[in-house]
Amino acid sequence: MKRVRCPKCDNYITFDETRYEAGQSLVFKCDQCGKEFGIRIGVSKLRQTQKEENANGQEPIGNSPCGSIVVIENVFHYKQVIPLQMGDNVIGRYQKGNPINTAFETVDPSVDLNHCTITVSRDKRGQLRYTLSDNNSNTGTFVGDVELKPRERRIIEDGTLFTLGATSIILHTTEES
Repeated sequence: MKRVRCPKCDNYITFDETRYEAGQSLVFKCDQCGKEFGIRIGVSKLRQTQKEENANGQEPIGNSPCGSIVVIENVFHYKQVIPLQMGDNVIGRYQKGNPINTAFETVDPSVDLNHCTITVSRDKRGQLRYTLSDNNSNTGTFVGDVELKPRERRIIEDGTLFTLGATSIILHTTEES
């Protein structure tokens, strides 16, 4: 199965590519916005999914020197592992043109475009430290069923489960942290 993204609203449309030959043109109509658009099988220049882009990037997914987050949705969706970097990792829903550095693809409307931030820094002993804060989101950021208060910063550790809307995320740190 292949997915194409609507150029107007970024909605995914799934189809069985084995039923078509390379070079064949297909026309789709988006269920959400009604936009009609065409693709050509085997020669499409549509943007790769964020998962494929990360897999083709320079750093291997999950082996970032600063750890990663694993996005788990409460709907059937592929697993997303997003590497973290030193400094602020602004987490939110992927949308074309959204400038945040730790976006993930989701159909969960309760996740804001700029939902929360994990700040990766080093403590006095040189160990990595992970601090989670909410970015004034509409649905809040929860750690263990406790909502972060405005301007509250919470230190989180390897395996910490936190929730944005109806989407759960697990922090995975590196061995050196």
